Amino acid sequence: MKSLIHNIYFKIAVIVFIAILLLLPSAMIMNLIREREGVQQEAIWEVSSKWGDSQTISGPFITIPYYRYEKQIQEDKSVKYLKYKEHIHLLPENLEIKGNINPEEKRRGIYEIVVYESDLQISGEFKSINPVELNIDTANILWDKAVLTIGISDLRGVENQVLLNWDNEEFLFNPGTTTSDLVYSGINANLPEIKHNNDDNIYKFSLKLDLKGSQLLYFTPLGKTTNVNLKSTWNNPKFDGSYITDSNDVNESGFTANWKILHLNRNFPQVWTNIQYQISQSAFGVNLILPVDSYQKTTRVAKYAILLIALTFLVFFFVEVIRKVFIHPIQYILVGIALIVFYTLLLSFSEHMMFNIAYLLSSVLTIGLITWYVKVILKKWNLTLLMTGILLILYSFIFIIIQIQDYALLIGSIGVFIILALVMYFSRKIDWGEVKDENKIEKNVS
Repeated sequence: MKSLIHNIYFKIAVIVFIAILLLLPSAMIMNLIREREGVQQEAIWEVSSKWGDSQTISGPFITIPYYRYEKQIQEDKSVKYLKYKEHIHLLPENLEIKGNINPEEKRRGIYEIVVYESDLQISGEFKSINPVELNIDTANILWDKAVLTIGISDLRGVENQVLLNWDNEEFLFNPGTTTSDLVYSGINANLPEIKHNNDDNIYKFSLKLDLKGSQLLYFTPLGKTTNVNLKSTWNNPKFDGSYITDSNDVNESGFTANWKILHLNRNFPQVWTNIQYQISQSAFGVNLILPVDSYQKTTRVAKYAILLIALTFLVFFFVEVIRKVFIHPIQYILVGIALIVFYTLLLSFSEHMMFNIAYLLSSVLTIGLITWYVKVILKKWNLTLLMTGILLILYSFIFIIIQIQDYALLIGSIGVFIILALVMYFSRKIDWGEVKDENKIEKNVS
């Protein structure tokens, strides 16, 4: 058994087995990160459920009901007409949205959540429709039942009564929607009879909407021309969705952003009937992101666990071969566990402090522990300092990779190539046929 332990090929097999075995706790670390991230999402949901969820504003748009008759021939050859109530949906010619977003950071335990209050001024105009273009009999259209609807994804965020100014007349909004063809949640206001005998009829509207929400504020470009202008004191926005901003300015005091979207930029017309188009896919807006998401960065660091373990074990093995010392498999296991504990330290520290500081603290503790252990088992400062230097380079290399996300693959590939080249260089003069002789390796009693 003693001869087997000192056999170089058996030792390589044992080291590889230990490295593979350590992938199990590495996978457990990844699951732990996902679990903690899930707890964070639960905290966000808890706050959002009371304050207001992410908001998407769609509209306003006009819905006009009409009757469609379907001819049906009975068994006795008689003719029967089935009556169906359907809807015409008319979008505005111009849609102007101006607003201020006032963010606020709230905490649930150790987690931070971004919520906001917004003051939105929505205005624009509608143009009369020509029912002939829709192949609908004018007599079947209920012009006096027209309803103006604004889609709001979470009505809990509506702070004040909403008043519609329609051609210098005022109308109160009611909760809910008259149809779910375009949106499932929102508010609606009954309109006076829509004129349809002149295509040049223009209806102007305006309203003020005070809306609360969490993190996201999106809009749907329903206007033939849609202009959205937003201002906020939040200095870390992400402009997201189907359209990029025409202009934006982000600085320490906040941001301003402007979108201008034409009907040619989207995949639905100005007027249609029933459920023919999905407008939600055209949503765009702003995401008030937190400056650091520690769970994403910790996940990226954890993906390099196998690289860190493999390179550390490789250095230990080369020390055995070149310096003729013996490191017991149990000692490999203890060092591997120390490398895994680094990720739990990083995860727990990053929940309470800035990620970079958490990484530095976790690295120092881990490298310090391994340095002390290497000194104890090898009893040589030169080998100890060599191991410490290599660990410092590895942890610094991983830190650099996670800081430059756009070039992470490039830098990582180059780094691994350089490491491989160094391994090949330092192992070039090793006579693997000679080192298999157990007498060439001295056992280190520690």
